[in-house]
Amino acid sequence: MSDVVNAVRAAMPAVRADLEALVRIPGVAFDGFDHEPVRRGADEVQRLLTEAGAAEVRQIRHGIGQPSVFAHFPAPAGQPTVLLYAHQDVQPVGDLSLWDQEDPFATVERGGRLYARGVADDKAGVMAHVAALRAHGGRPPVGVKLLIEGEEEFGSPTLEALLRTHRGELAADVVVIADSTNWRTDIPALTTTLRGVINVYVEVALLRGAVHSGVYGGAVPDALTALCRLMATLHDENGDVAVEGLVTAAPIDLAYEEAKLREETGMLSGAEFLGSGSLTARMWTKPTATVLGIDAPGAAEAANALQPTARAKVSFRLAAGDSGANAIKAVTAHFEAHAPWGAEVRVVPEAGVGDPCVIDATGPAFDAARAAFTEAWDGTAPVEIGIGGSIPMIATFQELFPEASILVTGVEDQLSNPHGPNESLDLKMFERVCVAEALLLEKLKR
Repeated sequence: MSDVVNAVRAAMPAVRADLEALVRIPGVAFDGFDHEPVRRGADEVQRLLTEAGAAEVRQIRHGIGQPSVFAHFPAPAGQPTVLLYAHQDVQPVGDLSLWDQEDPFATVERGGRLYARGVADDKAGVMAHVAALRAHGGRPPVGVKLLIEGEEEFGSPTLEALLRTHRGELAADVVVIADSTNWRTDIPALTTTLRGVINVYVEVALLRGAVHSGVYGGAVPDALTALCRLMATLHDENGDVAVEGLVTAAPIDLAYEEAKLREETGMLSGAEFLGSGSLTARMWTKPTATVLGIDAPGAAEAANALQPTARAKVSFRLAAGDSGANAIKAVTAHFEAHAPWGAEVRVVPEAGVGDPCVIDATGPAFDAARAAFTEAWDGTAPVEIGIGGSIPMIATFQELFPEASILVTGVEDQLSNPHGPNESLDLKMFERVCVAEALLLEKLKR
């Protein structure tokens, strides 16, 4: 057992205690929420990094955006520099009745897992960085910079401007983005492809105002039924996306068991899978179309009337090789071409378009990462995976730091349920993630 591994394991009780304290800060950056906890979370991260021995720690922000924490451990002579990224803001908790604990921000341990909002996404990512620095006594063998963001869950609206403004001081040879997942708790992973995302609002109009459904129904169309018909054109009979012009990428050769996916997602026994091809291809390298919500009268208070207008919010995940601009053009053309009954259709893209990205996982930094993960997982080498979700800022890092090797790692697994109720972190896997990152810093040394 190396000294670094022993040092991480010795540090884990304090790392866990600090993780639980950080989780107790309910930092949600969404509009309409109190943002004082986000600022308090940044203060706590700043304290942790100061105590870890950083030569420089300060908060940076762009405009009215939430604060990010920047820290710097200067590189020893001749050594490379690594930029470690994570975020300390979290998703809203949603319906409290769906949580198996009274307070989603108070951690509860059950069956070797720690449950709380943000414990996996992404406060454990923050603490994995801290643990690696503590294992090296605050004097890592390579240069280390950290950027801990405070508005990632809100879509990182000011991150690109922040990165551009501070591009010089954030520059590094290797970037580690700890905001993804592992293949299983006992199988580590490097994420090499991520889908992009666009959201659009689709409004259908057929009448100047609501009219009696009995008097005019049968001859006069209504917008809500027209909207439902329009949404039904998004998929073919197999459930594949039927929007012409959206890109499908080459699949990743990794099998996902149907029974396991059913169990992990809670699919009902009679529910069928959508689409064609392997499950990983459908979730990682093919586009999706999801109706997120519809503006319409609620069923209980609905009048017997033909609705003049109806609106839906639709989300599209984009495969590698596509772009947000192309997808918006294709989606708009599809909705306009399939408007039923002569309906007027208006498509309005939501701000925050995210392009997909592909990571070339070759070179010395990735060799070092594979060796570190394999050692931390007792001989199990990492697999390369895709992610169906989107982390648009990774493409921004690729653009701004084209010479850097970008490693996308994470502390989640298939049971973590980020963004949902009962979010959780596997504690044994968390220790392995911390060990792997400490070893990575050691193995990147020239």
